[in-house]
Parts: sequence; C-alpha cells; structure tokens
Amino acid sequence: MTASFHPSMFFFAGALLLWLLPLLGRRILILLVPAAAFAVITQLDPGLSWGYQLLGFDLHLLRVDKLSKVFGYVFTLNAFACFLFALHLKSRYEHCAALAYIGASLGAIFAGDLISLYVFWEIMAVTSTFLVLARQTERAYGAAFRYVMVHIFGGLCLLAGILLQVNATGSVAFEGFSLQGLPTYLILIGFLVNAAAPPLSAWLSDAYPEATVTGGVIMTAYTTKTAVYTLIRGFAGWEILMVVGCSMAIYGIIWAILENDMRRILAYSIMNQVGFMICGIGIGTAMALNGAVAHAFAHIIYKALLWMSAGAVLYLTGKSKCTDLGGLYKTMPLTMIFGTIGALAISSFPFLSGYTTKPMIIEAGVHEGFFWVWMILEIASAGVFLHAGIKFPYFVFFAKDNGLRPGEPPKHMLLAMALLSFVCIFIGVYPQPLYDLLPFGAVEFHAYTFEHTLNQFQLLMFSALAFFLLLPLLKRTETISIDSDWIYRKGGRLFFAVADRCFNGLNSWADRLFVRYLPGQLAKFFEEPGGNVQKYGLKLLDEASGNEADRSECEAKIDRRSRSAGYPVGGGVLLSVLLLAVLSLLFFSVN
Repeated sequence: MTASFHPSMFFFAGALLLWLLPLLGRRILILLVPAAAFAVITQLDPGLSWGYQLLGFDLHLLRVDKLSKVFGYVFTLNAFACFLFALHLKSRYEHCAALAYIGASLGAIFAGDLISLYVFWEIMAVTSTFLVLARQTERAYGAAFRYVMVHIFGGLCLLAGILLQVNATGSVAFEGFSLQGLPTYLILIGFLVNAAAPPLSAWLSDAYPEATVTGGVIMTAYTTKTAVYTLIRGFAGWEILMVVGCSMAIYGIIWAILENDMRRILAYSIMNQVGFMICGIGIGTAMALNGAVAHAFAHIIYKALLWMSAGAVLYLTGKSKCTDLGGLYKTMPLTMIFGTIGALAISSFPFLSGYTTKPMIIEAGVHEGFFWVWMILEIASAGVFLHAGIKFPYFVFFAKDNGLRPGEPPKHMLLAMALLSFVCIFIGVYPQPLYDLLPFGAVEFHAYTFEHTLNQFQLLMFSALAFFLLLPLLKRTETISIDSDWIYRKGGRLFFAVADRCFNGLNSWADRLFVRYLPGQLAKFFEEPGGNVQKYGLKLLDEASGNEADRSECEAKIDRRSRSAGYPVGGGVLLSVLLLAVLSLLFFSVN
C-alpha cells in the first residue's frame, strides 16, 4: 500500500481535516501529517504510478527516483520542524494554507510529467500567498499582491513553454531538455522566477519578511527549492545557469549587507545560497549536481533555523529592524545559540552542514576548469559570513543594547530550533548518510582534508576581520533598500495612470456620446419624425438658396401640423425601420 501512496495526499487531506478538529486534534494532526509522509517516502518504490489520461496524454502524478526522494525527505523533515515551531497557533486558516502549500510542493517534485507539474506549481503559488495575507497588515496585503502578480507572470511563461514544447515534440515528458529554443527558454524563465533569479527576484525579499512569523519560516524552504529541483531535472549542464547562479550569489550578498531588517537580510541570503545551487546545476557534472542537491538539503534546514530564531525575536518583541534590536543574548541565550548555529552553518563553518555540502559545488567548478566560477563563489562565500554569519547574530543579539528583555520563546519553538540545530551538526560531523541519498552516483568528495579545512578557516577569519574593521561603515541605519521591484511598483502605477487616462477617457467620451447625447437626440427626433424631417429639409434648402428669412414661419406651420397629427404614423414607422436596418447592416458588416 505505502509503496505507491502519494505523500502529498497526507497534506491535502490534513488541510481539509483541520476544519473538523478541535485545537488539540489540530496540533496532533499537523505533526502527524509530515511524519507519516516521511515514513511513506522511505517505502516508495522507484517508477511511475498514479497514472491518468488527459487530452490524449498519459500522465503520472507520482514519479519516484533518488532525486525526488531526497527532496521529499527534506521537505517533510522541515515541515515537521516548522509545524512544531508553529504549535502555538490557534488559527485553522494559516495551518490549512501551510499544509496545502507543502502538499503542492511535494506534488511538484513527484510529478511525472509537465502538465502535472504545472498544476501543482500553480497551487503552490496560490496557497503560499495566503501565508503572507495571514499577517493582515497593509504592507502584507501589498506584498501579497505583488507576490502573486510575479508568480502569475512566471506561471504564464511556464504554461506557454509547456504548450509550445508539447506542440513541437508531441510529448509531455519532464526529463532533461536537450533542445534549446523558445519552448525550453520559456520553461526555464518560469522556473527561474520561482528560484528568485534577478531581475525578477525582489518578490522574495518583498513578501517573505511580510509573512507571519511561522509563515515566513515555512516559505523559506519550498518555492525556491522546488525550482532548484526542476532545474536539476530539466536543465542540468546548461552553462547559462552558471552565469545566473554567480550573479545571484553576488546580488544577494550586496543587498543583504545594505539591509536593516533582519528577516529581509535572511531573505536576500536565500537568493545568495540558491545561486550556489543553480551554478552547480549549470556546471552539470555528477559532483556539481550532487553538491547542488546536498546543499539544497542543508540549506533548507539551516535557513529554517535562522528564520525560526528571527521569528522568535519578532514574536516576542514585535520588532524586526536591526536598529531596534540588540542585547537580546541576556534574556534569549538559547535562541541566540540556535541562531548562531544556523549562521555558522550557512557560512560553511567546519563541523556544520554547510561545510560538507556547499564546497562540493566550488570543487566541481575547479575540476572543470571554470576559474571564474571558483573566484566568484569564493568571494560570495566570504560575503555569506559577513551578512549572515556575523551581521545577523551580531546586530540582533549583541551590538547596542536597546533595553529589550523579552525572555525565551515557548518551549515548542525552542524544541524545533534544537531539532534543526542537531541536524546541522549531524550533517556537518557525519555527512555520509546524506551522501548516500544523493542521486548522481557515489560522492568522491572529502570535506575534512587539512588543505580544505585550513583554507576555509582562513576565509572565515579574513571575513570576520573585514567585518570588524569595517564595522563603522556597516553600522545600523534607518535605511530602505531599493530593489528591482521599484521598476514594476513605479512602472505599474504609471501604466495604471496612463491606462486610466486613455481607456477611461475613451469610455467617458463614449458614455457621453452614445449613452447620454445620441439616445436623447434620437428620442427627441422620433417624437415628431415627419415634422423633424421637414424642418431639416427646409433648413438645407434655405441654406442652399441663401434665403433664411421666412424659415421660422414655415417651421411654425410644420409644428402646428404635427400637433394636429397631420403627418401619417406610417412615415415615422418607416423612418424607424430604416434606422434599424442601417444599424443592423453596420453591426453585421463589422462582425
């Protein structure tokens, strides 16, 4: 039974069942669902199942192989920790959206064809929007609107690419794309939008920090990493992805260093880390692809841990800006320790998960002779330690004491952070179980060589020295970073204003002419059609002859004759019929 049961069904069923259960039942359910899904994934047999037919195509909702399973493992493991962190929530609304969102993510990674993938892809976009809306602030509503607009654009690109691909090949198979043309480039753009690749990347740093405390934690794992999965599945070895990945790695660092909001700092670091993964996909060798998968696994865990520590601070203090925080280590020591573990893990500190995963990508670039890739990723690695490894914990938990004394968060939040901290340490100390899950052959990478460890410590120490030497320049300021979303925020308003002026102006003119003026004139004319025709003919004759002196007397005679019903009714009816005939002729000739 479990050998072919779809893991996403647990989440969709749970999202419906939530509405029937009391609070205690809901708390049990949200923990039971990811645990059950994880157990089922361990028992899935490789192959295709859950087949159905649509439009003459054989489609499959469940494709199981090592690639889909490793993402399934980390998605469900992270979901368990996230729901444990969110155990205090009483709202069915947010838990329902989260369950459906995670279920759609699992549906996407296990989808066996492009059509099934697209269906789950769009469900992800819709359900994740509700995690932003759930915060119920004006900023959240605006961010959610922009979030869904960008994802509609990405979804339309993906749909157009799929339709063109099916038309060109006659197949809906979702495998590695070998032909480079308009269909595959549209599909690639659709995937890269969800991966938060510039210039359409600002939705991430715009929406995630405006989500609820728990919604932000959940969203960090799924949309971008589902995109990474699809890029591995469809575009491995496309060298353009090395350029995209390197630009993301640098782009995220620059904006994270400039940012003042702690959750926005962590949002930009997601772009940076996904850039490493996309670069590995572009390199395309077995080591690079294994490194991208392993790094995605590790990233989901330590990024959720970082967002949990930031979320705990926001939950207890109501503040998110670094200028408002500081000195929290005094009353939140455990949160500080867990947050620091996440910060060191993302920085590839030895004995933590980032150290045993991310260097695989850099090493693969070196093996393939991509010196420029190695150089950019090393610079990006130093930048990660600057903005996430030091800046985040320093300004949030240390730096200037602003007198906040919130205390530790609830025990279930601490337990969730402790669980993810353990995973970070376990993968960092003993990565072999993760390496055994990787889908692209045996891993020939040894993290703990003397040379590699020494080089990494040198890199980290240099970054730390640079941070404290440049600390006066990096001090917290009340700033707002302008990202690429400024273009469509301002451009959207300009477009709306122009469209309003043009189309609503045209509509107003048409209303005045065709709704108000013309019907009134026609109604006035057909009150006395025979007399009005005579008056108009008399006017034309007088203007042609130049004799207009006696016209008023003639018009008076016409009015008297009209009032005495001197004109036959049939004449008015004839004119009405002729008018209708002309209008009908115009209508049918246009259509």
